[in-house]
Amino acid sequence: MPSKAIKLDDETYARLQALAEVRQRSPHWLMKEAIRQFIEREEEAERVKRETVERWEHYEALGETVDHQVVEAWLETWGTEGEDKCPMP
Repeated sequence: MPSKAIKLDDETYARLQALAEVRQRSPHWLMKEAIRQFIEREEEAERVKRETVERWEHYEALGETVDHQVVEAWLETWGTEGEDKCPMP
């Protein structure tokens, strides 16, 4: 896989180098790790957004809901021996 360059201003690179020394890692490793974490976080945000839109579209199409009190009662069972299954419409 071809390598791609990232251009940083001098101040940012100096900060990166200082952190790399403290962490006993290379600046390159820190940049790769930061980018990997950013991509994972953003992919998860997109997945959640997509699921939310799909759920809203499902609601608009079918109008199915679960009553608030039913959900509250279900949540009260969390972490107990009598934990209930998620209520369905």
